[in-house]
Amino acid sequence: FPFSTKAWSNGFNPAQDLYGRFEDGIPPQKNGDYAFLLHILRSLKNTGKGAVILPHGVLFRGGAEGQIRRNLIRKGYIKGIIGLPANLFYGTSIPACILVLDKENAAGRSGIFMLNASQGFIKDGNKNRLRHQDIHRIVDVFTRQLESPKYARMVSLAEVEANDYNLNIPRYIDNSAEEDLQDIAAHLLGGIPERDIEGLNAYWQVFPSLRSELFAPLRPGYLEMKVGPAQVKTAIFAHPEFKTYHARTLALFETWKTTQRPLLAGIGPDTHPKTLIAALAEDLLAAFDVRAQGLAPLLVDQYDMYQHLMTYWTETMQDDVYLVGSEGWLQAGKLRKMAEDEFKKTKEKPDLVVGKIKLKADLIPPALVVARYFAPEQYAIEALKAEAEGFAAQVDELVEEHSGEEGLLAEVSEDGKISKSSVTKRLAQIKHEREAADERAILEKYLDLSEKEAEAGRKAKEAQQALDGKVVEKYGALTQPEIIVLVVDDKWLAALAASVQGELDRISQTLTGRIRELAERYEMALPQQTQTVDELSDKVDVHLKKMGFVWN
Repeated sequence: FPFSTKAWSNGFNPAQDLYGRFEDGIPPQKNGDYAFLLHILRSLKNTGKGAVILPHGVLFRGGAEGQIRRNLIRKGYIKGIIGLPANLFYGTSIPACILVLDKENAAGRSGIFMLNASQGFIKDGNKNRLRHQDIHRIVDVFTRQLESPKYARMVSLAEVEANDYNLNIPRYIDNSAEEDLQDIAAHLLGGIPERDIEGLNAYWQVFPSLRSELFAPLRPGYLEMKVGPAQVKTAIFAHPEFKTYHARTLALFETWKTTQRPLLAGIGPDTHPKTLIAALAEDLLAAFDVRAQGLAPLLVDQYDMYQHLMTYWTETMQDDVYLVGSEGWLQAGKLRKMAEDEFKKTKEKPDLVVGKIKLKADLIPPALVVARYFAPEQYAIEALKAEAEGFAAQVDELVEEHSGEEGLLAEVSEDGKISKSSVTKRLAQIKHEREAADERAILEKYLDLSEKEAEAGRKAKEAQQALDGKVVEKYGALTQPEIIVLVVDDKWLAALAASVQGELDRISQTLTGRIRELAERYEMALPQQTQTVDELSDKVDVHLKKMGFVWN
């Protein structure tokens, strides 16, 4: 926009100086926000559409801006308003909004579509940032004009007029978190308030009979637990409806995975990564859009699933696709010899080291090759490492028990540290001393455990070196179908499957945690607490009297 803030403050008014007295009003000189908006609006054709990002003040400030806003609303120029999170833009921490203008359908407009996206963001350093799922949700909801509680709805012009043309979004869409109220009657008489259980209605829609398994009526408006707080998780996870839901969610992902695998396996020089991820992401959204499919509701949000895919794409998958597209599966799946870095400037670490040769696996992590082709060898190495750690733990226990000032290891301990040479030397000194039999036994046990630890560690190291050599050979012998299985199935799809499982676990833990919190909060009513306090006070009085004290 060609007009500077300084020029505006000096009295240069583009809406007036360029177009004469604009019929919707003249913006005040102190706030030039509406000058930008009016300039965009005046520049549009009769069928034109536009959008402008402005501070929230334009939605509710009065005076000349209030008059402009009233005129714009009456003429139907404002199609919608999107409220954005605070601290989103550099140079300012105040929240902003997007005003969507539409001249084409202005005459017949009877409402303004408002969307409150102020809570959809992630912290990124000292700023907030919209995630992929936040952007996609905003676009989907606004373009389809979908109403969603605490997020978006169509506000009639009559309702706006009743609020004196104030467009402040929280007046129409309150997305603040509901306060977790303490129920005094429940604290006094016991029981869990039914309104708190009703607050979990989204879960009861998916698990309709689970509620009756966990709660029983106590008195009007209050329930009691059928299971103890410690058994809540077991009761939920073992319930047939929970298992069915779990399997149904995984089945949706499996269907998507089966459908998309040929697309992933067919990546080649003609593949466009952005087109690929767009197709994958949209299909994933559609797969979990149970409402559009007429299926039973899910607790997993389709946009959360979309975010998992986009996050993995950004962090890992995108580079892999570009690599395969440019070099092909066979070449991309090979190990790369790292160049010698005499000055140690690079932070890149090798994935495999054979002798003095450092190798980097750009596409297939060695762990995937080991898991698919050398699982027994890896298991044997882990067993040797566990054996070495077991001996090390016994050594530490021995040292902790006998290294004090009067301990049997005191003579060989220096600042809590013991060396094998000092133990050997001490054994030679007390070899023929009868009174040192116990000390000799502990020292010999220390040496024996240390040697066993070293031997197990040495075997593990040798086995690891041998395995690394086999892995390097296997990399060179991998065929294209084998590489595709390792990358598509074992790497990409396995990572996404883990994300789905993590999302299911998160939702389950949320339900479990909330029920357990309510159960523990109202577990003991006030009379019972008072009785318990009295009983404990009596016990304390008895103990004090035995000690010769009188407690008044």
